[in-house]
Amino acid sequence: MGNDLVEGVVMAGDRNGAAPMNDDIAHGVAHGEPSILVFDVNETLIDFESMNPLFQRVFGDARVMREWLGHLFMYSMTITAAGLYEQFFTLGQGLLRMLGDIHGVKVTDSDTEQIRRGMLTMPAHPDVEVGLTRLADAGFRLVTLTNSPLDPGGRSPLEHAGLAHFFERQFSVDAVRAYKPAPRAYHLVTQSLRVPPASCFMVAAHLWDTMGAQSCGYTAGLITRPGNALLPVESLPRPNLVASDLPGLADQLIRFRR
Repeated sequence: MGNDLVEGVVMAGDRNGAAPMNDDIAHGVAHGEPSILVFDVNETLIDFESMNPLFQRVFGDARVMREWLGHLFMYSMTITAAGLYEQFFTLGQGLLRMLGDIHGVKVTDSDTEQIRRGMLTMPAHPDVEVGLTRLADAGFRLVTLTNSPLDPGGRSPLEHAGLAHFFERQFSVDAVRAYKPAPRAYHLVTQSLRVPPASCFMVAAHLWDTMGAQSCGYTAGLITRPGNALLPVESLPRPNLVASDLPGLADQLIRFRR
């Protein structure tokens, strides 16, 4: 499929629009590939903005949530590159305390417990259920691949968000102790499902995730959630599809299956 970006990116706010698909991906979908949609969870399906009130209370500025989230992604990649590992929620708690030190704000044990609970119980974005329903009805297989650990003794973030029933499998990087975009995270899915990478299409709100998947042989679509956009560097892989929301991305995939 190459790195061709679809023409006519769906603009923010156009919930029903669809961008044209490049010829390579159109040919693949018409012949049944990609047949498996691999969804990122955090920010792609569930809404981190729901934690803004915590950051407003602790730091007096809800925008610190974005600073914390940027550190969360950066340090998850850093510890993987360094050959280390710690679970996502524990890392998030530690980073909340780190930001407290940076901003000169006292972070309490109650605050760190609230951030852990918040990471577990974020709601779905309003557009997600409609988009997943369209894709499931069209016959795509749906799985997830998340940086968050699964909780054998409790409910996963997807279950808290009311979305778990859409997916046949939930994969966590915790199984390979390496955060996305490390290749072994994406290989976990293909090896577990016993499918070639060409069968898989990554759906994510982050370019580092689509790039990681594409580097492992997937195709990929970007949902431009708030705080995320395309990176205009020609030498780097670009998503095969781009949309402002999940229904828009679903429409692009489905219309080539009809």
